[in-house]
Amino acid sequence: MTTAINDKRKALGRGLESLLPSRPPLQATAAAAVSAPADANEISLDLIDPNPYQTRQKIREESLAELAESIRASGVVQPVVLRPVSNGRYQLVAGERRWLASKQAGKSTIPAVVKQISHEQALEITIIENLQREDLNPMEQARAFERLSREFGLTQEQIAQRTGKDRASVANFVRLLKLPQTAQEALENGDFSFGHGKVLLALAGFPEHLDRAIREVIGKHLSVRQTEDLVAKALNPQTTEEKSAVVQPIALDPNVREAQRTLERSLGVKVEIQDHKGRGKIILKYGSLEDFDRILEALGSN
Repeated sequence: MTTAINDKRKALGRGLESLLPSRPPLQATAAAAVSAPADANEISLDLIDPNPYQTRQKIREESLAELAESIRASGVVQPVVLRPVSNGRYQLVAGERRWLASKQAGKSTIPAVVKQISHEQALEITIIENLQREDLNPMEQARAFERLSREFGLTQEQIAQRTGKDRASVANFVRLLKLPQTAQEALENGDFSFGHGKVLLALAGFPEHLDRAIREVIGKHLSVRQTEDLVAKALNPQTTEEKSAVVQPIALDPNVREAQRTLERSLGVKVEIQDHKGRGKIILKYGSLEDFDRILEALGSN
């Protein structure tokens, strides 16, 4: 497990190693810690424009104030990364919090490393930097991955390789964009988790059920497991009349029922498994062409 985590962090950092200067060792003196690397320059804050590819939309004011106080006392330890643009100005690539906090601290300049970086690299570095620091909420990650795909034509596999995520995780984040605005805002505000969002996606083809489920999850503070049960009931409704019409209902094996729920969560459509002594069939019920395409993609069809 430790090896896997270390490998993942190496993958995340690979895109930044050639651009971001390494941090000073812990045993370094205070003077050495605040001194900028040899290739860093003091750049006027007034000449720096914000990063148009910034994926993080919210920064905690308390955290920014703490960083500003630290900068007043010790300066900026880690230089920001800039790229030159027209008219002698620079565009921020990495280090937005340090840039904003330096302004708040009343600084006039900031140590910076200037690099020639393409649009694609700027976006990629911004995403990787925030992913490393776990600064992005689920919707910010979803929009970042979608932007890499839309603006630069990267496949989910390529995005996964460049950001250290696995392809399934990238796909799950992007699918969050199918949720209605109320759910997306709830994810951004921390009203429910990425796990809740993944489960609710199973109702993407049923807007009325989805809206009702979102209100219930938020209003009742349901756990992910409770949300799974809520979604399962919405996907498999059975009226009192239907129950009474069945003279001798056949009990579904618990393992088969769990497999059915797992498929419904993974595919986002209603699934029915008819099993009799190890033989039967799996029925996938889709409500739109989008659902149909997603099923084909999940089954490995071209």
